[in-house]
Amino acid sequence: MNGIVILSLVPLRAEDDECSEMISQLLFGETVEIMEWKERWLHIRNLSDNCCGWADRKMITLVSENEYENLKNTENFRILKPVSFCRNLTLGTTFLLPGGSILRKFQNGNFTDGTYQYAIHLSDAGMPQHLTGGNIVSLARQYHFSPYLWGGKSALGIDCSGLVQVVFSLCGVLLPRNASQQAEIGKKINSLTQAEAGDLAFFANSAHHIVHVGILMNSHQIIHASGWVKIENIDEHGIISEQTGNYSHTLYSIKRMI
Repeated sequence: MNGIVILSLVPLRAEDDECSEMISQLLFGETVEIMEWKERWLHIRNLSDNCCGWADRKMITLVSENEYENLKNTENFRILKPVSFCRNLTLGTTFLLPGGSILRKFQNGNFTDGTYQYAIHLSDAGMPQHLTGGNIVSLARQYHFSPYLWGGKSALGIDCSGLVQVVFSLCGVLLPRNASQQAEIGKKINSLTQAEAGDLAFFANSAHHIVHVGILMNSHQIIHASGWVKIENIDEHGIISEQTGNYSHTLYSIKRMI
């Protein structure tokens, strides 16, 4: 069975418990596969990135197989700005949509999730932009100063791999959820001197496990989420903290997704 998210954001948790760690978030319009059903909880797989976790049953709207196929085969416009005001025309209410939200059957600012009719400002949404380094950096800059939130995927709270994932989705590329998974794909770049805007830099701990990722703006600057989304200098050793002048993250590898 499948479901769709018709709330702005839905927390995806490691266990079927409200106090469990939030490992990710589901964005408006994302669809899920329901793998296990409990009285209050659903064990689901996000069909955008294959991330699995537990979601409150009340927060997922179930859809029939025919409804799901109909939704799946529609063009997926996206919210291209970090936050957009959306009007539920059916209920007469207004709410916020985070960047990366999927809008189905979108036409002239109107769209539907199969149940409700919505409207947003035309300039807030569109088909994914062209995949270029310049566009990746420009989209990432929109999240500058957004606070860090473990598992977050919105301008109101986002983590390092969430920033990368959402930004690339706005250019039509669906990346895995976690930095360690993102590091396994793409073309390896041997050094910062060969790096280009939009390349991803990955950072490891002392055990050589990937623990962080950021988007290179050029060969010496990076935008990444650490405390908040910030722009800092980087060299072949790692990221140089703007606050302390010391290295905050150790460079492990560089990958090109473009």
